[in-house]
Amino acid sequence: MKQNYSNNKVIAKNTMMLYFRLILTMGVSLYTSRIVLNSLGVEDFGIYNVVGGIVIMLGFLNSALSASTLRFLSFEMGTANLEKVIKIFRISFTIHTIIAVIILILAETLGLWFLNTQLNIPTDRMVAANWVYQFSVFSFIASVLNIPNSSILIAHERMNIYAYISIIETVFKLITVFILAWTAFDKLIIYSFLIFFVTALVSLLYTIYCIKNFKECNYHFLTDKQEFYKMSSFASWNLIGVFAGIGLNQGVSVLLNIFFGPAVNASRGIAFQIQGSVNAFVSSFQVAVNPQITKSYAANDLENAFSLVIKSSKYSFFLLLLLSLPILIETHYVLMIWLKIVPDYSLSFTRLTLIDILICSLSGSLHTFVQATGKVKIYQILVSGILLLNLPLSYLFLKFGFQPESVFIVSIFISFFAMISRVIILVKLEKFPFKIFIKDVLLPVVIVFTVSFAVSFYVASQMQDSFMRFFIVTVLSIFLVIITTYFFGSNKNERSQIKELIFAKLPFVKK
Repeated sequence: MKQNYSNNKVIAKNTMMLYFRLILTMGVSLYTSRIVLNSLGVEDFGIYNVVGGIVIMLGFLNSALSASTLRFLSFEMGTANLEKVIKIFRISFTIHTIIAVIILILAETLGLWFLNTQLNIPTDRMVAANWVYQFSVFSFIASVLNIPNSSILIAHERMNIYAYISIIETVFKLITVFILAWTAFDKLIIYSFLIFFVTALVSLLYTIYCIKNFKECNYHFLTDKQEFYKMSSFASWNLIGVFAGIGLNQGVSVLLNIFFGPAVNASRGIAFQIQGSVNAFVSSFQVAVNPQITKSYAANDLENAFSLVIKSSKYSFFLLLLLSLPILIETHYVLMIWLKIVPDYSLSFTRLTLIDILICSLSGSLHTFVQATGKVKIYQILVSGILLLNLPLSYLFLKFGFQPESVFIVSIFISFFAMISRVIILVKLEKFPFKIFIKDVLLPVVIVFTVSFAVSFYVASQMQDSFMRFFIVTVLSIFLVIITTYFFGSNKNERSQIKELIFAKLPFVKK
């Protein structure tokens, strides 16, 4: 019990550090999105989003190995085996170097062919699109080589350093936007170059810190056959899941480009800027919890691991709802005050995207627990099979003449069925408490969302669209989420812990 309380304190401390980072990065991200859209224009903004998406498609191998690296590092730290941690880091460094070379080859062959022959890009912007593509490729390669460093940092739970480096990155991106505003050269090309420069600089900062602070960060190539096979095998099954994610995100972006052109990609880019900013709110919490889930499983403390998964799923949703509910109800006003140019479909895309990520927030800790077990074969085949349906179903809807919103609706239904499938698989793999998940996660989530949304929406419907309505709805919705989470979303023990935390931070409040 003492150990669990100590772990909870670590999670709370790390979460607060990540939220400190988030407040700055989210504000800057939303501000810079507006400036970039206004500077580039709708067409160039759409081109940047779809061309960058091609590079991410080519990087699916890296994403699979990234999850593998973090899982193996956290697992070995849970067993307190430093020698094994050093070996895992070296193998990870070797694998990611190989992957960087593979991505470069694929990008400069298959990727270039796809860019220049398949995408719907105006002829007079093809040269700029190719420059964007090249800078995006090198940005991605810098990120690939940085995966072992960021993974070891998270595994060590050094969230303060993770937060500080993210803040430095945010400041440089803000400077990038100001440079973009006054440059006379092609703004699309300049923007992609500056983003590459910032990415490379951040990777360098991670490398310097890790070399100075972690003994295991010894950059030597190592190809231990047994460990290399274990990590590669684990990653190869994760590859299916990452490919499914590509179908959901970048693949759908390409479909929208083919059917509707760059303007619709710009609208999707706006929706995803909001999604990224809002989702970062809950990701900060999950990043703090995930290493603890893996370490608890490695120490064979299943009771604590289950408890962390259930709490993480539930409170991830509540934290996301806290920020997304005002935007969900006041989407039109938010877009109007945020953007000078509001692309068509931005309103509907944003609302549907927020609903989708609320559902997905319930699955983050479930996925982490499966990764901790190492039993990913059946999981990836079944869940990824469901997620992969996004691409063919979206294509069919668009082919039969449905509106662009149809791809988001498809994604919402797929996300829900994928979440249910994850729970069922965990029940089979590790006797995960299904009834407790229903009682302590799904039921509270439905109650909190229904009450908070219904009351906030009713109040909004009784007022004219204005800043006063936006302010009242925002304050009311936040208040409702907090109150309903405390009374309907938390059990007796959790309410007791919340009270203890409040009394500890506010000593002048009497119990």
